[in-house]
Amino acid sequence: MNDKRKLLVGISGASGVTYGIRLLETLAELGVESHLILSKAAEMTIAYETDHTPKSIRAMADVAYATGDMGAACSSGSFPTDGMIVAPCSMKSLAEIATGVTSTLLTRAADVVLKERRRLVLMVRETPLTNVHLRNMLTVSEMGGIIAPPVPAFYTRPESLEEMVDHSIGRVLDLFNLDTGKIKRWKSEQ
Repeated sequence: MNDKRKLLVGISGASGVTYGIRLLETLAELGVESHLILSKAAEMTIAYETDHTPKSIRAMADVAYATGDMGAACSSGSFPTDGMIVAPCSMKSLAEIATGVTSTLLTRAADVVLKERRRLVLMVRETPLTNVHLRNMLTVSEMGGIIAPPVPAFYTRPESLEEMVDHSIGRVLDLFNLDTGKIKRWKSEQ
């Protein structure tokens, strides 16, 4: 039996693909097997926001799936994982997950994670939020998903964007009991 931890990673088309990239790098550092699904919109956002290519990001994962491959292993509840993180999560992906009307492997895999009662974490990226966005977030939360927008923690006094990204990724991985060792934890003055 394989005891290695296994996480699904979805990268949607919202701004902030650096979170998904850093998540893949961190999972590799922790020895966690990563299974990646890039949305079509994510491929465009990668070109706008980074010097990476979709191919180079797919190479960071242990396994990468085509977003249109609705028959991929991760589209079935019999595929064992510790859960899924969508980083970043667009409002379109959120809406599909909230309604269960999935049109891509990314949202189908998230739906499977929810139905199997595994941990689903969505790093939603949008501002300002409409009532529809808020309702969709509440719906996913009521189904057992966790809404975790990448919000910087300024008590850590970050000195770089990388530190801010690492903190957000570290907090999300905390939800899976994975300690990156890169979080400046809150300490009360005693």
